[in-house]
Amino acid sequence: MKALIIVDIQNDFLDGGSLAVPNGNEVIPLINEIQNDFDLIVATQDWHPHNHKSFAAEHPNQQEFDLIDLNGLPQVLWPIHCVQGSFGAEFHQDLETNKIEAIFRKGMDTEIDSYSGFYDNGKRKNTGLLGYLKDRNVTDVSVVGLAADYCVYFTAKDALEAGFQTEIIEKATRPISLNNWKNLKEEFKNLGGIIS
Repeated sequence: MKALIIVDIQNDFLDGGSLAVPNGNEVIPLINEIQNDFDLIVATQDWHPHNHKSFAAEHPNQQEFDLIDLNGLPQVLWPIHCVQGSFGAEFHQDLETNKIEAIFRKGMDTEIDSYSGFYDNGKRKNTGLLGYLKDRNVTDVSVVGLAADYCVYFTAKDALEAGFQTEIIEKATRPISLNNWKNLKEEFKNLGGIIS
């Protein structure tokens, strides 16, 4: 059974959003096109409380994109994004959602960020995605969406570590930083993942 995980195709990560990924909108038609190739489609959704500690606005002496320690974990400080119930947190209107069987929300605990669709960044809590895929007898996972060097990478890495044959479909993802993504691609391949 082949599953597609669509990561965070939300307004705040797209053109005009508060944390827009460069050229992020280009992936939407590609994601729509490949959905027919999969037995199961799920999606992740960043779903932050308004006072999430990953927001630079919660740290008066810090700037956006500073790196801090947050409860023992390194944390990039982001612009306010994907606040629960906001337009920015909604899936983009051009994303075809009819075939999405389940949505897994992440980043809901104010004290810890969550890049992966499987766990928070400290692997202290899981979202239920792993159990869902196992219950459906999924063997192969493909990951698409935004951003390649954060939520896509960490979701794919956790899928790989859970024992799924895992690929990132590169044409259907975009990074925040191209340099960062180049390094992470090599890491992913070295772990046994596929970049297709």
